[in-house]
Amino acid sequence: QAEFVESGGGLVQPGGSLRLSCTASGNIFSGYVMGWYRQAPGKERELVARISSGGITNYAVSVKGRFTISRDNAKNTVDLQMNNMKPEDTAVYYCNRYLSLRSWGQGTQVTVSS
Repeated sequence: QAEFVESGGGLVQPGGSLRLSCTASGNIFSGYVMGWYRQAPGKERELVARISSGGITNYAVSVKGRFTISRDNAKNTVDLQMNNMKPEDTAVYYCNRYLSLRSWGQGTQVTVSS
């Protein structure tokens, strides 16, 4: 069983919005800083946003002001609201812990194109 299940990806036009959601299984979520990562074709996976169990957030420079990460500790979910999207946001998006990584899920494809 996958430890993280991501959903919500799709095709969106530049300037559009998407909301991604991730559900974590078992006890791998509670108390940990969670992150959203992405991997574009031919590039390394990168962290785009993270959130502590208390709700403190941090963003990569490339998405700051456009993306918002949130979490629901009761439901073991972490979401990523993406606004004013750009073609360079095209990637497969994954959630995982920040630093103390677990196995990766399948991710969800996000494509920004007109």
